[in-house]
Amino acid sequence: MTVFLSSLFGVCEILILIALGYFLTARGWFDDRSSRIIAKVVTQVSLPAYMIVTIDEKFSAGQLMRLLPDLRFPVLSMAILFGLSFGVCRALAVPVGRRGLFKSMFFNSNTVFIGLPVNLALFGAKSLPYVLVYYMANTTIFWTVGVYLIQADGPHNASLSLKTVLGKIFSPPLLGFIVGVLLVLARVRLPQFLMSDLNYIGGLTIPGSMFFIGIAMHQAGLANIRFDKEMLGIFSGRFLFAPLVMFLLVAWTPMPLLMKQVFILQSAMPVMTNAPVVAKLYGADANTAAITVTTTTLAAMAVIPVVMVLVQQL
Repeated sequence: MTVFLSSLFGVCEILILIALGYFLTARGWFDDRSSRIIAKVVTQVSLPAYMIVTIDEKFSAGQLMRLLPDLRFPVLSMAILFGLSFGVCRALAVPVGRRGLFKSMFFNSNTVFIGLPVNLALFGAKSLPYVLVYYMANTTIFWTVGVYLIQADGPHNASLSLKTVLGKIFSPPLLGFIVGVLLVLARVRLPQFLMSDLNYIGGLTIPGSMFFIGIAMHQAGLANIRFDKEMLGIFSGRFLFAPLVMFLLVAWTPMPLLMKQVFILQSAMPVMTNAPVVAKLYGADANTAAITVTTTTLAAMAVIPVVMVLVQQL
């Protein structure tokens, strides 16, 4: 019960910030342009700074060198979910024009805008490298396989540009992580004034992420939330199959307990906020994607405490 209540309070921290972002949008303080600016500040400025300072302060070279081999677990998990998505898509008779989007949303998690704040609220800064390992796998698969599937729903033939894919994979958050790792491995300490600046900038990450989600929810419209068979299919992927597959993969491995817990929790995050953006870019069903992001994000707030109770049994 203590674990459940602790998780509930952690989720409440997140919900309050999301609600504030939603309320300020309803009051006219934020609009679509604000959303784009906040997303850029978080992903391109504050999150990389947060990565550098946290990795540099909290982790040793030995700890970091032991992380990368475990990248195989989220990759394998998403590969299994990718295969499952075809069966679920066929069973639900998802119409042509939404099948690629359905599959992409089925096996990709929101590892930054929801996953990062949730893990930091529940586990603290020591969870960050594990969050980033999952992020590396998730973002690589989304910007390759996920985007290709969404493109296939649009009016044009699906294709992938190596330059675009590499630009998305080697994003500022990942580059911030790499810089932090290199500083630790080289045993280089940044000047204190610079570390203070990075701390201040990194502090924007959590509230900025939550405001972005609140704005996105208002723009999608809570009144548009629906629970049809496709939505329930996405729910099964995000909140049932994903954590179950990850649990089966890591439960009996010798990896650190916290890594197991973070991986399972990350796997149960809602649909990526990038899905509607990509769908709109390639002429797929962006409206369905936006509604699904909103619905799964709200549902995740109820699912997370349950998942936390389960991972405590490891």
